[in-house]
Amino acid sequence: MATWAAARAEEAVVAPPRPKPRAVKRERRVTGGVLSIAIVGALLAGVVATNVAVLRLNMKLDHLGSERADLKAQNAQLSSQLSSAASAPRIQKLAAKRLGWQQATSDQTTYFKLPK
Repeated sequence: MATWAAARAEEAVVAPPRPKPRAVKRERRVTGGVLSIAIVGALLAGVVATNVAVLRLNMKLDHLGSERADLKAQNAQLSSQLSSAASAPRIQKLAAKRLGWQQATSDQTTYFKLPK
């Protein structure tokens, strides 16, 4: 048994000491985790910013659509007013009232024949 104990003692002396775990790998892992979290956070912030921009554009588009409908209605109303203001009976009535004009009779009307 002595030989076994002596061999065991030699192995204990010859065996190299265990290396200590490196702190650098742990720092790299922590740095990599923090970096990946920062990248994911930046991507999420970009998605949120894009959604906010799209929402603002949709609100502006809705506002412009309602403004367009209002302008079309106003255009139709103005067109109606223009057609009634340009009607022949109204103009004849204004000419008679303001200027004292009267409609010409058939004997006051003269026609010219133009040569071809």
